Amino acid sequence: MRLRHTLAAAAGALLLTVSLPNSASAAIGEFQYRGPLLGSHSLLDPSNQECINIPEATDLLPAQSPRNFTNSTATIFLDFDCEGTFTVLTPGQTGGILVKFRSVVFN
Repeated sequence: MRLRHTLAAAAGALLLTVSLPNSASAAIGEFQYRGPLLGSHSLLDPSNQECINIPEATDLLPAQSPRNFTNSTATIFLDFDCEGTFTVLTPGQTGGILVKFRSVVFN
């Protein structure tokens, strides 16, 4: 009788863990860039599959010089909301001063 209850509890726990949604994953590492005015900025352990608008970028002045030191591929977009022309940076890849962007997504 106890074995039956134990098996039922184990099966219930297994079903519960399988049915719960997975937590959001993150790119591990740092994504660095230069803001349109002064200084370097970075995103530390950014979320995967979530469009991130670069806070220092404006309509007139985009961010530049991306450096992807995360373990995920970064796709950078010239426009906000991950739209427009894009460039893909694999882990460890950097873009030069001529690479401009306003948003990024990690995969």
